[in-house]
Amino acid sequence: MKDEKAHFKLHASEFQELWSLDRSVTFLNHGSFGACPKAVLAVQQKLRSQLEQEPLRFFGREWEPLLDNARSKLAEFVGADSQDLVFVNNATTGVNSVLRSLCFAAEDEILTTNHEYNACRNALDFIASRTGARIVVAQIPFPIESPQQVIAAVMGRVTAKTRLVLLDHITSQTGLIFPIQQLVKELQQQGIDTLIDGAHAPGMIPLNLQEIGATYYTGNCHKWLCAPKGAAFLYVQRNKQPNIRPLTISHGANSPRTDKTRFQLEFDWTGTDDPTAYMCIPEAIAFMGSLLPGGWSELMQRNHQLVLQGRQILCQALEVLPSCPDEMIGSMAVIPMSAAWENRHFMSVHDELFDKFGIQVQVIPWYESPKLLLRISAQIYNTLEQYIYLAKALSELHL
Repeated sequence: MKDEKAHFKLHASEFQELWSLDRSVTFLNHGSFGACPKAVLAVQQKLRSQLEQEPLRFFGREWEPLLDNARSKLAEFVGADSQDLVFVNNATTGVNSVLRSLCFAAEDEILTTNHEYNACRNALDFIASRTGARIVVAQIPFPIESPQQVIAAVMGRVTAKTRLVLLDHITSQTGLIFPIQQLVKELQQQGIDTLIDGAHAPGMIPLNLQEIGATYYTGNCHKWLCAPKGAAFLYVQRNKQPNIRPLTISHGANSPRTDKTRFQLEFDWTGTDDPTAYMCIPEAIAFMGSLLPGGWSELMQRNHQLVLQGRQILCQALEVLPSCPDEMIGSMAVIPMSAAWENRHFMSVHDELFDKFGIQVQVIPWYESPKLLLRISAQIYNTLEQYIYLAKALSELHL
């Protein structure tokens, strides 16, 4: 396998040099934390130097125009009005900000699914423990045959007591694109608000938040948009904004300013922090959109096709069937590992792939058969040879 590994290095993507990623690692896990290009990090370093050279001038004069510019560029990219966006550190913070702001009674039900991201499920459980609200879980099968199964499962658990529905746009464990726009529409028709965790969506799939119509939507910019770590946003419909507060209450709560909404005044300044990750979002959008002649559209399609090819290679190697239709995949694909792997601990498989073969890929435990899932990502710095190499490594581990 060492010879294979050396051979693989000859097939590194021409785009890999644009990132700081370790060349000795086959990095197939962009989905977990993203990876920021060198050019975007250089802009952040320049902003940080600007901040440290004169902190009072930066926070007194330069900070807000830079933040507003970033918000404007991001709003255009995700199909929203800039007045309806605020920045948060990550999508989990966005989910918590909404849940902690809303009032629930003991009779209320909050609906989610069995694919919900663990951190946000913990937030739901916390809210339930404090308010007495009941968490209802729609069981969505996996593997899955159609997006219609998601709609049927969610709508089948709606009752007269359903106050809020929390859904992933793209699930973390299973890599599925949920039919969010149709779900939001059907839930709205019943007068039910929606909170969408779009952690993976910005930069992976085209977004138009106004068309989606969710009451609340939060997404990460450090994943597929490739901004620095700690850049995310929260979108709130305008009529709901007066009720949504940041997790940290600060100066904006009693600011006398009238040129901005209380919603933005409170979220924009929660205390001294490094806001440069937010300010680099315009550079990330421009940089990633410049890599291919067709811009973002071609980049998203290229990553989609690459991950489908990678999935096919791995399904053949593991002798399993694809877990979902192509239309439910963006730039991540999850391959169910066969029954022969079920007695292996997910971290031991992950660590062996990394320690023996230098492969960084997500291995995920699942609560029912198949017990282990393999999640691959495809970003422009990835190549088809990397998935072939992973398939060979898995075959060797299995022997």
